[in-house]
Amino acid sequence: MSLIGKIHSYESFGTVDGPGIRFVIFAQGCSLRCQYCHNPDTWSLEDPKILISPEALLQEVLKYKVYFQKRGGVTFSGGEPLMQAEFVKEFFKLCKKENIHTALDTSGNFMNEKVKELLEYTDLVLLDIKTINPDLHPILTGVKLENSLRFLDYLQEIKKPTWIKHVVVPTITDKATDLKALSIYLKKYSIVEKVELLPYHSIGAYKYKELNKKYALDGIPDLSKEQLEEANKIFRNT
Repeated sequence: MSLIGKIHSYESFGTVDGPGIRFVIFAQGCSLRCQYCHNPDTWSLEDPKILISPEALLQEVLKYKVYFQKRGGVTFSGGEPLMQAEFVKEFFKLCKKENIHTALDTSGNFMNEKVKELLEYTDLVLLDIKTINPDLHPILTGVKLENSLRFLDYLQEIKKPTWIKHVVVPTITDKATDLKALSIYLKKYSIVEKVELLPYHSIGAYKYKELNKKYALDGIPDLSKEQLEEANKIFRNT
């Protein structure tokens, strides 16, 4: 019997989730509770919108292969795809048979043999580092920082190409000391091809109301273009 993946949704023409045009799959289920998450409807593994086999999911992707071709590919995001590592592995195996580039968008909060097997079929990892501050990380996400850093160490060990993503939140992750610390920390990783600082936005706040959940960052303004430029300047000049 084939594995069944729990999927929240698809995006057929993603342009910010890896190189080129991407077919982006959002997994249902996440172990983090990030204060600025704009997809709280992906947290629970229960009641996914889509139940699908790796083979059927590949057929969805193949409908758009002509558009992304060799410059683009497939990105498995979330939620947290590592919570369904075996399913994602089987799906990525099918993608590789079709010469489709595979990217994994993750917080790196899990590391086990199933995850290691998945990484064998992953061309690129998009690692979302929430903060390099070990005291702030559990407040911001609900989990400790150590798992993500161990995950990054393993990516270095297996020489897996990696892009780093980091959301800059006013008054929380925009501190110069933390941005400098992250910049310095990442310098030792030869696998890191790109670091992208992303501006915080409150676009998903309405979902919390719909789910009867409190939005932890209510009242925090979106990061301005000028603030993002300043954060990038600090990061680059460290």
